[in-house]
Amino acid sequence: MSRVGKYPVELPQGVSVTIEGDVLSAKGKLGELQFTLSPDLVDTTVEDGKVVVTPKATHKQARMMWGTTRARINNLVKGVSVGFSKTLDIVGVGYRASLQGTNLLISLGMSHDIMYPVPAGITVKVPSPTQIEISGADKQVVGQVAAEIRSFRKPEPYKGKGVKYSTETILRKEGKKK
Repeated sequence: MSRVGKYPVELPQGVSVTIEGDVLSAKGKLGELQFTLSPDLVDTTVEDGKVVVTPKATHKQARMMWGTTRARINNLVKGVSVGFSKTLDIVGVGYRASLQGTNLLISLGMSHDIMYPVPAGITVKVPSPTQIEISGADKQVVGQVAAEIRSFRKPEPYKGKGVKYSTETILRKEGKKK
């Protein structure tokens, strides 16, 4: 069983964390993020450059929220100081992407091009027509945007055509035999 909750979250230089009621706010060079705490299950305090999370009880729900709360706070702190990013690769003849203002135009071999509006707080770069870089402070939103773009044309197992994460490996199937 993981005991990630017992480790305090270190606050890097330039990041401030405040707790007002049930809301924890982290502010850094990349913006400000908020997280709603579970005050009946865990206690959260800021002590000399560290955020400490402790469970209020020993029952299962409190122990689960202990680790979850610590991980979410760590993601907030990392997000406002360094940020998160995902890279997507587009594989296939004629498949490409480009930026048009705040919209991402993706051509994936369908009868129409896909116009994807980029949400606020997310930065999308297209260094080459077959690569998309998504970055932002909120880990959940960055992952959600990457998953939505990937869902337009998931990679298929025979030729590997589609939109895939750059770290993803496609299990290839053997084609028909004569």
